Amino acid sequence: MSVGTQIALNSIGQIAILVKDVKRATDFYRDKLGMKYLFAAGNIAFFDCGGIRLMLDKPEVPEAGTSTIYFKVPEINEAHQQMKSRGVEFVDQPHLIARLPDHDLWMTFFRDSEGNLLSIMSEVRGANA
Repeated sequence: MSVGTQIALNSIGQIAILVKDVKRATDFYRDKLGMKYLFAAGNIAFFDCGGIRLMLDKPEVPEAGTSTIYFKVPEINEAHQQMKSRGVEFVDQPHLIARLPDHDLWMTFFRDSEGNLLSIMSEVRGANA
């Protein structure tokens, strides 16, 4: 992202669906819906849905809702600052989620005007990735 470029969320990288039983939900999405299973990380399962990652996870808190949309941004720190300057209230700071073979995955979370949890994510390629 070049300096002066306004951030606009327009690319979904991941959608999280909160489930009661990750194994049961994994079996359903893989075996009954025929979705392409990617991998598991701990007690979280990931699928490919036409290039958008679908994540099955148990909620950490009961009031978490039912799903979270993760918007892709090219540079998470710049997007975070721009969105904060527009009045978006974040619940955390951009942070490293996972070191993957070809990139590092960074995220930060915020709530919309209705209290829904949303996220911006950035796949950072570089010397450490």
